[in-house]
Amino acid sequence: MNEQVSSFWTRYLYFVGIRQQNDQLRLELDAAKLELSGLRENASEVVRLRQLLSLTPPVDWTRLGARIISHRLGPNAALETFLIDKGSAHGVTVNAPVVSPDGVVGRVLRISPTAATILLITDPNSHIPVVSQKNRTQGLVKGEGPSKELTLQYVPQGAPIEEGEILVTSGLEEIFPKGLPIARVTSIGRSGSSLFQLIHAQPLFSPRQLEEVGLLFRTTDLQTPGGAAPAPAQPVSPVVTPQAPLAKPAKGLKSPAAIPPAPGQGAPLPPPPAAVPTPAPQPAPAAAKPAEAAKKRDAAKPDAEKKHRKTVRTTGQ
Repeated sequence: MNEQVSSFWTRYLYFVGIRQQNDQLRLELDAAKLELSGLRENASEVVRLRQLLSLTPPVDWTRLGARIISHRLGPNAALETFLIDKGSAHGVTVNAPVVSPDGVVGRVLRISPTAATILLITDPNSHIPVVSQKNRTQGLVKGEGPSKELTLQYVPQGAPIEEGEILVTSGLEEIFPKGLPIARVTSIGRSGSSLFQLIHAQPLFSPRQLEEVGLLFRTTDLQTPGGAAPAPAQPVSPVVTPQAPLAKPAKGLKSPAAIPPAPGQGAPLPPPPAAVPTPAPQPAPAAAKPAEAAKKRDAAKPDAEKKHRKTVRTTGQ
């Protein structure tokens, strides 16, 4: 009986330990799955960013990466747009080209200090001059709305163009640099008595799969209007101007050097520079004569009075 109880208790403790171990392993497995998911996401982001960095900007152009933070797509949207996390504070300007590793995405429509709205090439308000990469046939790519192909307009009848041909920007509107891929021709047809061919093209990117884009800027826009980079500022030596002579302090006033410092304060300020003595103006000779004559008259008055008193006293006797 004791052996059965001991065996039961041993098995109970064994199963309790197994359950605790299983719970611990489940927690570790969940943490490993979460970490694996984050690593996969990071790996996917690294691949996308590498593709974006592999995009070499044309000559005289530079690029800036941006992340898409909001989408406004679909039939209920007024415009085919999305929002990026770069704005005027980062140097973004209106009509700046927006590209992806696959091709042209659109252009900047509106900007704010920290964000910008991008108008996609699939929007009906988007018109971009293009040229076919092989036959060099020119036309105008126009958006037709969400989930629709682009149309290539104003291509004359008989102009050489083939299905599968890549359309690149022609640079005529001076917004997009020349030679950026934008779409692939999917169909070529005729529209009754029209003078132009009916051509459809497929964009090279998927709007709903975009997460990062690149913005292009002209390097000449970052320079001065004359085309040369601004020269660094040179240090300017201070200009020493002669000081005017200081006025003589009034009688009874002490100079700052003669005033003893208050208790608890430091040494007095150094005395001001000694003033250059200026010669006192000499009085004119004509002005000095009347003053001397007046002094002689004042000195002669007592003598005249004494003589007058002696004369009176003598006559009286």
